[in-house]
Amino acid sequence: MKELKVKKTITLNAEVAKVWEALTKPEMTKKYMFGTEVVSDWKVGSPILWKGTSKGEEKIFVKGSIERIEAGKLLQFTTFDLNAKYTDVPSNYIQATYELTPKFGKTVLSVTQGDYSRVEDGKKRFTDADGGWSQALNALKAFIETKHT
Repeated sequence: MKELKVKKTITLNAEVAKVWEALTKPEMTKKYMFGTEVVSDWKVGSPILWKGTSKGEEKIFVKGSIERIEAGKLLQFTTFDLNAKYTDVPSNYIQATYELTPKFGKTVLSVTQGDYSRVEDGKKRFTDADGGWSQALNALKAFIETKHT
């Protein structure tokens, strides 16, 4: 199967430090990442979790681990959707990367996630992730440019 990677780029009218904060602070991710808070100690090898509430109960929706981090520049991690019916094995985890580039007082955020061709039910997961990232990045842009400037 051909490689399946989600690749999205968005320019945000905010300095890199504000975008980084929006990507790594739980109270901020909740505003644009489908109501979930990202939780980690931001060290290589550490867990990264997206927590939220469902039917009145606190739960973890997505888990993974930090693979690489350069504060304000790059964050690379794995992800696994705990709500899906996929087998929780390393081969079903997907790598995601955030890259931040300053550009004339703005920030270019590039998100790459995949390769979905190598995981269980890859085509469906790719399609879901592609649409999800479009929604999340548009919500991040609205949040950061109207409420966090």
